[in-house]
Amino acid sequence: MFSGPPGVGKTATAVSIARELFKDDWRENFTELNASDERGIDVVRTKIKNFAKTSPIGGANFKIIFLDEADALTSDAQSALRRTMEKYTSNCRFILSCNYSSKIIEPIQSRCAVYRFRHLADDSVGERCRHVAEKEGLTIADDGMDALKYVAQGDMRKAINALQAAALFDTTIHKDAIYRITATAHPEEIAELLKIALSGNFISARKKLDSLMLEKGLSGEDVVVQIYRAIFDMDVSGKKLVALMDMIGEVDFRLTEGANERIQLDALLAHFALAEEQ
Repeated sequence: MFSGPPGVGKTATAVSIARELFKDDWRENFTELNASDERGIDVVRTKIKNFAKTSPIGGANFKIIFLDEADALTSDAQSALRRTMEKYTSNCRFILSCNYSSKIIEPIQSRCAVYRFRHLADDSVGERCRHVAEKEGLTIADDGMDALKYVAQGDMRKAINALQAAALFDTTIHKDAIYRITATAHPEEIAELLKIALSGNFISARKKLDSLMLEKGLSGEDVVVQIYRAIFDMDVSGKKLVALMDMIGEVDFRLTEGANERIQLDALLAHFALAEEQ
C-alpha cells in the first residue's frame, strides 16, 4: 500500500515496479484502475476479478493490479476486495494507492506492507523541472523556478502541469506566467495584504483583497491557504499568532461548509486588524 499526498510518485513507483519485474511483458501483466471513477462493489466483482483470475503472460509468476485512490472505495467494496485478494493470491499481487491510509479498512491494511510517501523537497521539484525544461527546449528563470516551487508545495504533478501550461506562452518561464496560470497571488502581495491588515487599516486591506480576487481570480479558499502560508513569515508574537491561526482555521471550516466567502474573508481581515489593538 502506497500512502501519501498526490503528485509524489505513487503511481510512477507502481509502474516502475511492474516494468522492472515483467520487462517487455509488463503491460500484459499489469493493470491500473482508479477507484475514484468507480467506487462501488461492481468494480471488484467484474474488472478486478476478470483480470485476477487469468494466468500471467510471458512466464511471469504473477500479475499486478494497481488500484489508485483506493480510499475512495466504499466499505462494501473494500470488504469484497479483501476477499478477492485472498482468493487470487497465488497468481496476482495488489498495489493500493491512497491519500489517507486511515480510510482503508483494517483487514486490508493488515494484509499490506504500508509505504508512506511525503511531499517532495523543493530541491527535488526544481531538479526535475530543470530536467523537463532542458528536454523541451525551455528556459526557466530563477524567479520562475521559485514560483514553480511555491505553487507546487511538493506536488511534482502540479509543478509539471504549471510548467507545461506556461510553455504555451513563452519558451522562457517567468514567475508572472506561473502565478497567472495557476490563479495564485504573488507571495509578496499576500504579505502586503497581511501587513496592511495587521496595522489596523481594515478598509485598505479590504481594497487590497478586492484587487487580488478580481485580478488573480482567486477563490476564498485559495486566499485562506495563502494567508496561512504567509502568516508564519510575519513578525507576529506567539499569543497573537495562536489567536490568528485559530481564526484562519475557523474561516477555512466555514468556507468548507458553504459559507459566503466574501463575508468570511472580510471577517478574517477585521480580526487581523483588531489583533493590533489586543
